[in-house]
Amino acid sequence: MSGTVRELRPKAPDSEKLTLNLGFVDLGQIDLLVRDGFYANRADFIRTAVRNQLDRQGDAVKQSVARKQLSLGLSHYSVRDLEAARDAGTPLHIQVLGLASIAFDVTPELARQAIASVQVLGAFQASPEVKAALADRIA
Repeated sequence: MSGTVRELRPKAPDSEKLTLNLGFVDLGQIDLLVRDGFYANRADFIRTAVRNQLDRQGDAVKQSVARKQLSLGLSHYSVRDLEAARDAGTPLHIQVLGLASIAFDVTPELARQAIASVQVLGAFQASPEVKAALADRIA
């Protein structure tokens, strides 16, 4: 028996790391709220602030999603999905607000045959080879 363990399908992260610059006074105020126990840490404060702002702008987001005909949430495309689109002669226009992922066993050739365009507001996960094959179709 081999001592090697292979991961059949890599686990997709459920978040994306962002870097931002804040003024010293803003940062100090956040640290004060953390120290006084209002938030667990800086990241907790920032996540809460972002969620609150998104809640306030919720109607505008919903209207824009509908207007731009975006799929909201997680969209995963398997080999079977892409083969069906290719075989039907109806290339996919992937438009997602959230996470769009293409299975890691999809070949660059199949991706080019089955996908006409990719527009993702959020995160797009695919193998480096598939991303390179679709580079001219990613907006």
